[in-house]
Amino acid sequence: MKQYLDLCQRIVNEGEWVNNERTGKRCLTVINADLTYDVSKGEFPLVTTRKSYWKSAIAEIIGYLRGYDNAADFRALGTKTWDANANENEVWLNNPYRKGEDDMGLCYGAIGRHFPKPDGGHIDLLKQIIDDLSRGVDNRGEILTFYHPGAFHMACLRPCMYSHHFSLLGDTLYLNSTQRSCDVPLGLNFNMVQVYVLLAIVAQITGKKPGKAFHKIVNAHIYEDQLETHA
Repeated sequence: MKQYLDLCQRIVNEGEWVNNERTGKRCLTVINADLTYDVSKGEFPLVTTRKSYWKSAIAEIIGYLRGYDNAADFRALGTKTWDANANENEVWLNNPYRKGEDDMGLCYGAIGRHFPKPDGGHIDLLKQIIDDLSRGVDNRGEILTFYHPGAFHMACLRPCMYSHHFSLLGDTLYLNSTQRSCDVPLGLNFNMVQVYVLLAIVAQITGKKPGKAFHKIVNAHIYEDQLETHA
């Protein structure tokens, strides 16, 4: 939690004002923040200064790993995080690639489990990673990515936390997760939980010891109307 509070304070102290075109609001912004979670010691990153939706965060990351592309499937797991993006985004509602109610399109887990190949077909990135790590193999490129610029138009939302790179040293598994943008007061604790849980799950599946999870945020910000709560 100290890392969370320290980042909030850093943004308040050092952040620069940026006008966000998507939301029409100003936000205080810093570039580059690095957080670390020691999964080997069971140091679960729960924030207690505000309500934490940790169960929903875990449900969502499980949905990603399963390759879900439908908000109804996420609801069945116990999270409603995709309801609005799938059904209330006017641009997506008019998108010819939308298959109907609750459809999210080709984003997040749907990309990671079915990454399109230029020559046709797709690659299951997660399966490759699990297979390699289970055999004790690390090719320095065990990367689960949800980022495919060529598919942005086929999804309701482009990913924020888009890359998860697993590394194996002996029998210990590490994770480096990269997030391009983070609404710190609203979303950071959600994402912290997901990074921690992702390493814990993959370590368990592959029979490895979990080490540390490293979480990099490129653009960390607090919106103007959030400052009173977090100043």
